[in-house]
Amino acid sequence: MDKIIDFRSDTVTKPTAQMLEAMMAARVGDDVFGEDETVIKLEEKLADLFNMEAGLFCPSGTMSNQIAIKCFTQPLDEVICDQTAHVYRYEGGGIAFNSQASVRLLNGNRGILTPELIEPEINEENIHYPASSLVVLENTVNKGGGKCYRLKDIEPIHNLCTIKGLKLHLDGARIFNALVATGDKAADYGRYFDGISVCLSKGLGAPVGSVLLASKETIKQAKRIRKVMGGGMRQAGYLAAAGIYALDHHVERLGIDHWHAKTLQNALKETSFVQSVMPVETNIILFDVHEKVTAQQVVAALKKQGILCNTTSARTIRWVTHLEITPADVDRAVSVLKNIKI
Repeated sequence: MDKIIDFRSDTVTKPTAQMLEAMMAARVGDDVFGEDETVIKLEEKLADLFNMEAGLFCPSGTMSNQIAIKCFTQPLDEVICDQTAHVYRYEGGGIAFNSQASVRLLNGNRGILTPELIEPEINEENIHYPASSLVVLENTVNKGGGKCYRLKDIEPIHNLCTIKGLKLHLDGARIFNALVATGDKAADYGRYFDGISVCLSKGLGAPVGSVLLASKETIKQAKRIRKVMGGGMRQAGYLAAAGIYALDHHVERLGIDHWHAKTLQNALKETSFVQSVMPVETNIILFDVHEKVTAQQVVAALKKQGILCNTTSARTIRWVTHLEITPADVDRAVSVLKNIKI
């Protein structure tokens, strides 16, 4: 069989040869002691890029999100987010376990929230209600098919949170995909968010890591929480070096992933087994299959043709493009879609 084409996620990528060279050349120390200069360089690089005071390198986006929520809430508080949000659906119930906070779920347009959705759900001060203290946005929205917030969407949410006294955190799992797609500037994000989690191990292609950005005071608290959660790593500069390399070399090329996704979107629309395809903005493609087949049947048939993907429901399938998907892979996937019988 030809090369396996893996559309399951942009987390499946492996370090490039050049990234591995950068990792092996890293100058390291004990990061728990604050002595790993490559980790410090990564944290400062991202803090400067997003116009935030400080950063904290964490093993995963889940950890950086959960640390932020812990920093920005107290037990008996409530977190406001979309019902599709990663922090709610895919972080193991961590909000309840780590922060003892409840969650108010909203129904945004493909996961995108607005002030009009948020404001009515902010609790008034009343002993019967949890205290609304934090709004979490996700960019891009995974369950929304990679849909992006624009800064013009974020500003009024920030203004509402400021007026109401709520903190605002960004789960920036694919924030660079959003920046490349929208043309917005990373530096402008710092004025709107109290915390930003920047994932390095998805579209950017680093093997591990996420950086939490916030004020110096918040990062001081976050470092203690990271230690308690078991996230204090030692010679972590080898991993941080991969993140630095990714930031220097893999950001602009995200546009290629977006172009590949749109090409595949068009091919999927022409197949007999696809009912609808969610409009593609970045590197995630969500499509629903017709009632005559199940998503699992389609996934199994594609696997026989050397194409890997996952279901997100009984009728929905997700494809994700990334730096290991080549133009030749896209051409072959399009050919398979034209000829496959299910």
